[in-house]
Amino acid sequence: MTLVALVNPNTNEATTAMMAAIARRTLRPEDGYEVRGVTVAAGPPMLVDEELLRASAGHVLDAVDRLLAGPDGDRVAAIVVSAFGDPGVEELRARTPVPVVGIAEAAMREAGADGRRFGIATTTPGLAAAIDARAARLARPGRYTGIRLTPGDPLRLAASPEEMTERLAAAVDLCVREDGAEAVVIGGGPLGEAAEALRHRFPVPVVGPIPAAGREVLRLLA
Repeated sequence: MTLVALVNPNTNEATTAMMAAIARRTLRPEDGYEVRGVTVAAGPPMLVDEELLRASAGHVLDAVDRLLAGPDGDRVAAIVVSAFGDPGVEELRARTPVPVVGIAEAAMREAGADGRRFGIATTTPGLAAAIDARAARLARPGRYTGIRLTPGDPLRLAASPEEMTERLAAAVDLCVREDGAEAVVIGGGPLGEAAEALRHRFPVPVVGPIPAAGREVLRLLA
């Protein structure tokens, strides 16, 4: 089995399990892939601002170091960093010999394929500037239509999945109708189930970042 480590940069074990389960729909066991969820040892249960995002990079590096030093370390074929700010991705690429995929960059690359204009819908206003900056680095000029945010506290929304999905749906609608997006990325690993629920509700592609990262892993390991 080809082992892919999915690292959750927050400390919520249930979120790790949910994201790993979504990844297994792309990196399927029947195709020879094993997705192992790895939760960082320290930090908050959800990354909601830039300070927490920056701090999580060190926790991601520590988690990967522990995994690679463990009994299955030599089996790890790829690493997915499953937070939308891609914390620690560049550092991991500099120090590990296997492919490293950030879910934000994978999703933006997929959404912007073939020159499409894409927007981002998410729940965390405290990360909006960091997301905008990453999109500016990754997107072709004029292809990023901007970010649309759900109203309400992101931690409270996370505890109400149906409400969160509907508020994200409204944000996706604004990306399409108001901003002219031809694809929309759901901006967050913990929003993975909502992204799955919204995939077929709009006339444009709604890109879930975890499946996009899985497809990137398949491409890199092919």
